[in-house]
Amino acid sequence: MAPKVFYISDGTAITAEVFGHAVLSQFPLEFESLTIPFVESLTKAEQVKRQINDCFITTGERPLVFHSIVKAEIRDIIYSSEGLDYDFLNTFVAPLEQHLGVSASPVLHRTHGKANHGYEARIDAINFAMDNDDGQTMKHMDQADLILLGVSRCGKTPSSLYLSMQFGIKAANYPFTEDDMDNLKLHEALKRNKKKLFGLTIDPVRLHEIRQSRMENSRYSSLKQCRLEVKEVEMMFKRERIPYIDTTNHSVEEIATKILDVTGLERHMF
Repeated sequence: MAPKVFYISDGTAITAEVFGHAVLSQFPLEFESLTIPFVESLTKAEQVKRQINDCFITTGERPLVFHSIVKAEIRDIIYSSEGLDYDFLNTFVAPLEQHLGVSASPVLHRTHGKANHGYEARIDAINFAMDNDDGQTMKHMDQADLILLGVSRCGKTPSSLYLSMQFGIKAANYPFTEDDMDNLKLHEALKRNKKKLFGLTIDPVRLHEIRQSRMENSRYSSLKQCRLEVKEVEMMFKRERIPYIDTTNHSVEEIATKILDVTGLERHMF
């Protein structure tokens, strides 16, 4: 039976999930998890406590409870359950108070709430990424922080959206298609913003698999076409001295982080 895990917060529970997943990923086990956000009242906290206790009674094993709860009275109720508590916020807050010589002033929803400084900038970045996806317009390239290039289905769109959502980067992306291969060159708007260009490439076999799931047995998805496109685009990256990375074995989180590392773009954390 998979160990049970609760992620609990009086906010979005994103922090508890991220920390918890990072910790549990170190263990070669499958976990059965339940995320419970917005535990903002004593009544809701008591309900969650009952869920944790019921899980213990049913399984005979104390469930893991990862939480990031600001309100002390809510936290105390969760502490009184039969779960094994891992309190991310207070694990670090108390030592930091001593080191900094300043008492913490917890505010609900400060981490992921709308009142967070820079929230509007992040929304602007997300809208920009969606409006400038897949080369649908070239009018806003001058406003971009970053322009991702590559063949269709190499990871440009998810990387652009992740960069905008997580780091507030205004990321546009532009695809090179089959029609471009006979005379592959940069669009004028791309040339004008060459310092913002960053390339993504992918193993042709993996690209073939991805395209097959969308357009099976088509010219677009054929291994021959995939090899041709990847080869031509990589040659152009080298010719134009555009930095690029291979996305084949990397998650979107890793791709985005590698792009920031290579380009030196500033992360905007919200």
